[in-house]
Amino acid sequence: MSRRSLALPVILDGDPGHDDAVSFLLALASPELDVLGLTSVFGNVGLERTTRNTLITRELSGHAVPVYAGADRPLLDARISAEGVHGASGLDGPHLPTPSGGVEDEHAVDFIVRTVRAHAEPVTLVPTGPLTNIALALRLAPDIAGNISRIVWMGGSTDTGNWSPAAEFNALADPHAAQIVFTSGVPITMIGLNASHQAIAHPARVQAFRDLGTPVGAFVAVLLEFFAEHHRERYGWDGGALHDPLTVAWLLRPELFTVRPMHVQIDLSGGPSHGRTVADVWNVTGHEPNADVMTDVDADSFFALLVERIATYR
Repeated sequence: MSRRSLALPVILDGDPGHDDAVSFLLALASPELDVLGLTSVFGNVGLERTTRNTLITRELSGHAVPVYAGADRPLLDARISAEGVHGASGLDGPHLPTPSGGVEDEHAVDFIVRTVRAHAEPVTLVPTGPLTNIALALRLAPDIAGNISRIVWMGGSTDTGNWSPAAEFNALADPHAAQIVFTSGVPITMIGLNASHQAIAHPARVQAFRDLGTPVGAFVAVLLEFFAEHHRERYGWDGGALHDPLTVAWLLRPELFTVRPMHVQIDLSGGPSHGRTVADVWNVTGHEPNADVMTDVDADSFFALLVERIATYR
């Protein structure tokens, strides 16, 4: 049996976004994963730009994986965006080439439904933005839940937020979609700010990408240098938190992380905690866990893995 046939089938869904782009590059450089497609969603910037950034990242990787554009707005709430973090393009910092390839005609949600239904093995979904595409797929085709191995989502937090005092951006961008996903019965791994804030791309870690001496290494270094500016201003950190690639790294090297089963509810109150992922860390409610929640990250080993895989691009 070939190594490719043993690879885990995944669909990557994101809103690039500096850290989404790095997450896509990590996945596409990893033979353990069979990336069936890249799907874009609104989020850090509008859908047109997140889709373009997905195409740019694919082209940079040299892979021919198809790209599908998805939802351009949340299910119910008004759209929020994060140009103040990621810049007007969503990938400010490096020079962004005009991608030569385009998107597929099929909508991302239809692609997810069709692919999960047809695939011989259960498919892992890896969303790193708002959960709108995933929620729509589950609502339009509830039968696909049985052929989804797991949803590995970067979003939420067990403690404080980053877009409101209570809510993390990806959760707040479409909390009603998050509610659908967390009540779907599909196994979920939630990687929130409490974990991703342990993975800071400080200057020495950024320099490791530049030292690769490759175009992709330089691209990642410039991305991370721009991304660091917001984190220095808001948190006083010497680098940006590399949130989204933790999803892919957990699939590749779960031993680098600690996860704990918890019950997670989504606050839909419309008040100051709207969009919060209310994680029952100490099991005070007695509710059955509906997610494995990341609590600890071996940051040095995570960055070593990331550099190792980015080094494979020439």
